[in-house]
Amino acid sequence: MYPVSFSRPLLAGLLMVSLAACDSGGEQLLGTLEWDRVGLPAEASETILAWKVAEGDQVTEGQALLELDPRRQDARIAQARGEVDQAAARLAELSNGARSETIDSARATLARNRAELTDAGRNFTRIAELYQRKQVAIAELDRARAARDQASAATRSAEAQLRELTNGTRSEQIEQAAAALDAARGNLAQLQVGREHLSLRAPRAGVVDALPFKVGDQPPAGAELVSLLVGEQPYARVFIPASIRAQVQVGDVMSIHVQGIEQPFQAKVRSIRSEAAFTPYYALTGDDASRLVYRAELVLQGEAARKLPAGLPLHAERAAAEPQQ
Repeated sequence: MYPVSFSRPLLAGLLMVSLAACDSGGEQLLGTLEWDRVGLPAEASETILAWKVAEGDQVTEGQALLELDPRRQDARIAQARGEVDQAAARLAELSNGARSETIDSARATLARNRAELTDAGRNFTRIAELYQRKQVAIAELDRARAARDQASAATRSAEAQLRELTNGTRSEQIEQAAAALDAARGNLAQLQVGREHLSLRAPRAGVVDALPFKVGDQPPAGAELVSLLVGEQPYARVFIPASIRAQVQVGDVMSIHVQGIEQPFQAKVRSIRSEAAFTPYYALTGDDASRLVYRAELVLQGEAARKLPAGLPLHAERAAAEPQQ
């Protein structure tokens, strides 16, 4: 084998052709077809009772998707309703104050204690006179004094109890009871919202993409029960090399070639990430592994694009750049 020699003018011509090909804007941007995706998680770990839809079904906003077993949540709601009723009754009791029968009973107790105090006081006076004449021992005097003091203390306690009943409930107690009622009502409302979410409904119109569980399964809380594809049009997720990033702007129109479909689609760039990343594995070509790229999303145009499924590989081509003046 003999080395092939090229003349200097020929080498220069080949280099210019290569550079022109790089600047023509015909570089393919690899990516995949995507739809906006909405995942609906399980808010509670309950058994799936029934599916209302199947994978691939078109659903409208608010349409029922599945039913989870509500019995455990219904029991919590019943308990919460009882707590609300109890708190409401307690607040009404404090707001209304003591019953008239209770006040009458307290007045009768006070009258009895006052009578006992009068009797104990007279008895103490009589024992004290006898003690002065040395007719009783000092122990008798002490017992009479103790009985008088005890009757006096009982009378003061009965007076205080009557004042408490007639003055009504303190405002702080009523405020605490009202706060307890609000808390009980809030807990009930939260449980009722959780009960509604056991009947899963579509938050937006779209297509059912995945139903990972079957009837009878009990998914853990937080597991994705339904995956919906939503939005008016699909979009292409592509990766723009750093070498041409400055030439691509939001709003630019590109040509999208979806694998398996002959006719290309027009697409408009709607977003470009500002953070750079390395080329993903499925977009590697030659020495691309070390290239920095910027993820971009291009919305496909046309009615035919709405029928495309998610996940198809594609490539985007930029229009040839116009020479700068």
